[in-house]
Amino acid sequence: MNKKVLILSSSPRRGGNSDTLCDKFAQGAADSGNHAEKIFLRDKKINYCTGCGLCNNNNYSSCSQNDDMAEILDKMIEADVIVMATPVYFYAMCGQMKTLIDRCCAKYTKIKNKDFYFILTAADGNKVSLIRTVEEFRGFLACLSGANEKDIIYGTGVWQKDDVNSTDLPQKAYDLGKNV
Repeated sequence: MNKKVLILSSSPRRGGNSDTLCDKFAQGAADSGNHAEKIFLRDKKINYCTGCGLCNNNNYSSCSQNDDMAEILDKMIEADVIVMATPVYFYAMCGQMKTLIDRCCAKYTKIKNKDFYFILTAADGNKVSLIRTVEEFRGFLACLSGANEKDIIYGTGVWQKDDVNSTDLPQKAYDLGKNV
């Protein structure tokens, strides 16, 4: 079955470690006949949530802001599989990803029955150091109906650009994508 795979890369570095793993995941998904689309969040204009409440007052159907988030939300609603990738800074997801999650408020009730994969990369070599970030993602999924956490790539010990290429993680990302 052809699936729509949406990959949300929040790395501020194009071709950085987490972004590289996103590309490999997309390649695997496409190679197995799925439609894979990667959105590089740095290329998008996503404003912070202002807490204005308009989405609440409109039954979670719209947001007061006119930026790229509406398009991204529509793609999240249409996707079968969502990959959320972040570099880990100071033991938490990067600001770009957190801003995206906060802005899901306008339509989060429509993001239903999705399979989720998480990709995390960090300079720290200890997988335990990434658990806090995983829990942040799980907090988001707890708000979604039918969200299914499928797998996590823990990219530890990768700091400099291209460090991930000297590990087995690109192959793992490819294989996960191929088997969505």
